[in-house]
Amino acid sequence: MPDIERINPDTLPDAGAMGYSQVTTCTPGKMIFISGQVAWTPGGDPAPDSLAEQAKMASSNLGKALASAGAGPENIVSARAFIVDYTEEKGAEAFPEILAFLGGNQVAFTLIGCAALASPDLMIEIEAIAVV
Repeated sequence: MPDIERINPDTLPDAGAMGYSQVTTCTPGKMIFISGQVAWTPGGDPAPDSLAEQAKMASSNLGKALASAGAGPENIVSARAFIVDYTEEKGAEAFPEILAFLGGNQVAFTLIGCAALASPDLMIEIEAIAVV
């Protein structure tokens, strides 16, 4: 496993208290780029109506994508979540599910509000870069 270092310098806001890191470094290894994962199933079931449930399902799909490349949440070095019509309340609904999936691994993380995703039923999409 590569050496992954998560840095929260005291010259920047304390991201560690919020569950992510300001900076992540890693030694060379196999890089894994995961496309945005959403709350869809292989069988085409409709996405849940709840943002929290969609965040949980998108995180689960991200985990499955990582596993297919021999990685897990601990290998993520950077991630982005896109939330439709973002508000602070929506962030408070989605972020706990994402943090639970990350299991304490404080990745470099960006939350982005957007107007729409690939389908009108989708509220969140999560993409990631990992290294093994």
